[in-house]
Amino acid sequence: MNRRQMMMLTLPLIAAPGALMAQATAPAAPPKAKAKAAYDPAPTEVPIRDGFEVGSIVVVSGDYYLYHVIAPGRAIRYGVAVGKDELVWKGRALIGRKVEWPSWKPTPAMVQRNPAHYKKYENGMPGGPENPLGARALYLHTVGGQDTSIRIHGTTEPGSIGRSVSNGCIRMRNEAVMDLFDKVPIGTPVYVY
Repeated sequence: MNRRQMMMLTLPLIAAPGALMAQATAPAAPPKAKAKAAYDPAPTEVPIRDGFEVGSIVVVSGDYYLYHVIAPGRAIRYGVAVGKDELVWKGRALIGRKVEWPSWKPTPAMVQRNPAHYKKYENGMPGGPENPLGARALYLHTVGGQDTSIRIHGTTEPGSIGRSVSNGCIRMRNEAVMDLFDKVPIGTPVYVY
């Protein structure tokens, strides 16, 4: 990625639904979610500023949206749930693995934070409709190939979409993650803000 592309990554994605941002500098932090009436988690094609590779995924945690770039300046926007304030993961990654009906195991940090809830799952939980990762999972790896422990995944709690509730992962409704799963290959760049 060249210097111009890195600078473009710091610009806001969109000014408002249906409008392109013309600012030259990024805000100190991503804007917070819009009023509940304006939030729409349904997949929608929207304009996005130029500078992202076609096929890449961009997550704006503060707005609770994931963008799959489908053409220069165009993306499909999906509603997501993200990590609680202290657990929001931000950075650049690649999709390193894709799994249908993934198994799940809480991280040691999750078990330590809330043993009453997670200790019973410390040996893992098989995939299926009751599994918290839902129908599909995209495993985020570093550019060097190391697993970040962050996933873009489905959920058994669709009402959590549009909120900061997870242990750091990015949740989508099962039908949305199934749609995205079919469209993105391993190696897809992912940018999380």
